[in-house]
Amino acid sequence: MKYPGKKRTSARAVLILWSIAVILCLAEAGIGPGQDTPTARVLKKWWPTKVPAGTGFVGRQVCVECHAGKVRTQQETSMGRALEPVANLQILAAHPRLTFRAGKYVYEITRRDDQSFYTVTDGVNTLSVPVLYAFGQGKAGQTYVLRVNDQFYESRLSFYNDIQGLDFTLGVPRKEPGSLAEALGRPISNDETLQCFSCHATGAVSGNQLHLDKLMPGISCEACHGPGGEHAAAGKAGQPNKDKIFNPGRLSGDELTQEFCAACHRGAEEVIVLPKQGGINNVRFQPYRIFNSKCYSDDRRISCIGCHDPHEPLRQDAAFYDAKCLACHQSKQKTAGSSPAGGHQTAPACKVEIRNCTECHMPKTELPTSHFMFTDHRIRIVRPGEQYPN
Repeated sequence: MKYPGKKRTSARAVLILWSIAVILCLAEAGIGPGQDTPTARVLKKWWPTKVPAGTGFVGRQVCVECHAGKVRTQQETSMGRALEPVANLQILAAHPRLTFRAGKYVYEITRRDDQSFYTVTDGVNTLSVPVLYAFGQGKAGQTYVLRVNDQFYESRLSFYNDIQGLDFTLGVPRKEPGSLAEALGRPISNDETLQCFSCHATGAVSGNQLHLDKLMPGISCEACHGPGGEHAAAGKAGQPNKDKIFNPGRLSGDELTQEFCAACHRGAEEVIVLPKQGGINNVRFQPYRIFNSKCYSDDRRISCIGCHDPHEPLRQDAAFYDAKCLACHQSKQKTAGSSPAGGHQTAPACKVEIRNCTECHMPKTELPTSHFMFTDHRIRIVRPGEQYPN
């Protein structure tokens, strides 16, 4: 799909080109079409939300043997804690009794040892179910996963860090529920269940099936790099192992941002078909927002990993990102008579200031009822009083 002012290689074309590259690589390695080895499978493009049936993961405990530093910091990131089982929920342990009222319905989330129970009553009848998991580490908030008779539910209420309490989950009508069942939460379809667990956990979904017995909480190493068994074994044996693992950092900037990271964070091709492009709710979809930036291109410097190291907790200080901006926006003195490494293009530096760039050009935007200010990744010159640009 093409958009005004932007050119993107279609996903189908990328897959075709990738397939040709794989065939050539396999031919050089002496692997014919009939030979399907684990190494050959790893050479194929890894897609974090489309894990083939039978894929086995070894877990962080194996990765840490060679990559201790990265594993230690990555597991504390927002992605590393994207899903947590109820026993590990620090927020609910610190708030052993949370309450909320919506009309005649009264809610409680109570803690007992390492379990939490989500209860709603209309004054006559009561529903009480155990909390299974939380989506979100609680930086902004966290929503709870419930299950009734093999049906998964998204809790009608979520915990919000800003108010240190409960409020309606984003997207839920802010009104009194019509029934006790509706008050409990929103039933999650099978397709949505698979997508949710694919994006919040590792190993829970393969072959388009849910396998909670194989779930590893949060997005860990193999969610993005693919199965690491052969890679680890070859490394321990002193053998070359770079071709036995997938490295997303080798993707082009656009492919990385609009396909790989957008598999969970939503890119242009997914958001553009939403009514009004999702409205202000799309501030949460960073790949889509940055795609609409004037400076967006296939350059890795403007890709997700150009500014964010997925192995490190998110940096909150604006000054940290100045060097990222100035890698492209250089002063006249610096660009005169110089050629950027790799032939990358440059642009003039800001005429007003070259410090704390993101504070002006990536404004914090409040999403109503979210109790949180999101950084808008649509990089632009913000005009006073302008409407939120979809």
